[in-house]
Amino acid sequence: MTLAELAEQLRCRLEGDGTIEVTRVAGIEEAGPGDVTFLANSKYLPKLTTTRASAVIVDDRVRSAPCALLRTAQPYVAFADAVAALTPRFQLSPGVSPLASVDPSAHLDADVAVGPFVVIGKGVRIGARTALHAHVVVGDSAKIGSDCAIRERVQIGDRVVLQDAAVIGSDGFGFARRADGTHQKIPQVGLVVIEDDVEIGAHTAVDRPAVGETRIAAGTKIDNLVQIAHGVKIGRNALLAAQVGIAGSTVIEDDVIMAGQSGATGHVRVGKGVKVSAKSAITKDIPAGSHVAGVPAVPVAEWRETVVVARRLPALRQSLLNLVERVRKLEK
Repeated sequence: MTLAELAEQLRCRLEGDGTIEVTRVAGIEEAGPGDVTFLANSKYLPKLTTTRASAVIVDDRVRSAPCALLRTAQPYVAFADAVAALTPRFQLSPGVSPLASVDPSAHLDADVAVGPFVVIGKGVRIGARTALHAHVVVGDSAKIGSDCAIRERVQIGDRVVLQDAAVIGSDGFGFARRADGTHQKIPQVGLVVIEDDVEIGAHTAVDRPAVGETRIAAGTKIDNLVQIAHGVKIGRNALLAAQVGIAGSTVIEDDVIMAGQSGATGHVRVGKGVKVSAKSAITKDIPAGSHVAGVPAVPVAEWRETVVVARRLPALRQSLLNLVERVRKLEK
């Protein structure tokens, strides 16, 4: 697709060479020739000067870039449309694999694709053009609509352990807010990569991103009930205890330890060897080797001092009230 054709489809104002061929959407750091990237978060503005993308989707606040510009009042919505336009949907060929088990009472509409080792129970109804990838189980009397897809674009290394009900490759939580206040789903078509010797606990979810990949590096161990959002990068030999939550595009470097119910907001970096105490919330970049605690997370010594002071607050308040009263009497 040419850039002019994409601009017309996205209803963007093109500034640059419309004959350039573009083939995919990529992150601002990973993009290269033939890629379209986007800028919806001012945090990434400095990276715009060095992007190798052929075009970038921006609003009118961006004055220039080293590539063509696709201008729009809502760059995040245009990004969602660009992903849909430039990423062909991964599809199984219609039909039922001979290795699938489909109950005779199930009803499959036109062009349904059923992969190997799929199990479809009694009384199931599946809508047209829905694709069920390998090992999907659809229980008795379930109903699935049209144009659904479960599950693809996952890469898993050697000696990986996935405990019961771990979900690898669920859609990232990505929605662009339209001008009328409704939410437009951003197609989540990126990869999930699980490297060698990773263990992932029961009921943990690892989401795929819209572009790029979610990656868990070799040797990392993840407990039950953990949420790894779209585009997260987790380094080697990290340990994540139960109920940890990592928001989108955050980087957790090698050897990080996150205790139970701790979490990190999106687009931050947690340095190598950081230790995060239980129930702590990371809201900004954490330097390598730190030990942090609290909400928001601060160096553990500072957090301990804060806790001690907080316990003394009632007594300190009473002392302050007593002083105020004494001053009032002296002024009289």
